[in-house]
Amino acid sequence: MKLLQDKVLNEGIVLSDQVLKVDSFLNHQMDPVLMKEVGKEFARLFAGEGITKVLTIESSGIAPAIMAALELEVPMIFARKQKSLTLREDIYVEKVYSFTKQQSNDVTVSKKFLFPNDKVLIIDDFLAHGEAALGLARIVEQAGASVAGIGIVIEKSFQSGAQRIKEAGYRVESLVRIASLDGGQVSFVTEDVH
Repeated sequence: MKLLQDKVLNEGIVLSDQVLKVDSFLNHQMDPVLMKEVGKEFARLFAGEGITKVLTIESSGIAPAIMAALELEVPMIFARKQKSLTLREDIYVEKVYSFTKQQSNDVTVSKKFLFPNDKVLIIDDFLAHGEAALGLARIVEQAGASVAGIGIVIEKSFQSGAQRIKEAGYRVESLVRIASLDGGQVSFVTEDVH
């Protein structure tokens, strides 16, 4: 996705050979025009899958997920990381480790929002090791529902996440795939850019 690649090149900040900061348009301040295009692209990629729900983890996945859900005309659910006083029982829970934050979180989704007949599109902002996406997939499976696919805004292809997701049997579509952050420079995977 050329628009997204341009944003990464122009506004992304390489903090190390493992970390790309995109807080000016994706995960602190958000570019709504870009998010609208991201949503359209996910809807196009997963058209015909019979998707009934879009699922993400708070908070950085919410913007691309809501835009995809809007395009698909289905509800969007976000898994909560923090404990909620109103969400105590009848929940699906999975432990998800964040390499960026160096901590594990129990992520939760209310059982009243996921059903066995649901076909769920999982959306996340970044794919590195696959922990968040695979945790969400396990929640979908706890509900007896099926994972229609996993949509990623930015994939760090030099890390293991995409391979782990594919090995688990899920379809993954990444809008931008980064081959390397070496030398403070962003290099993209050149094939199959949408």
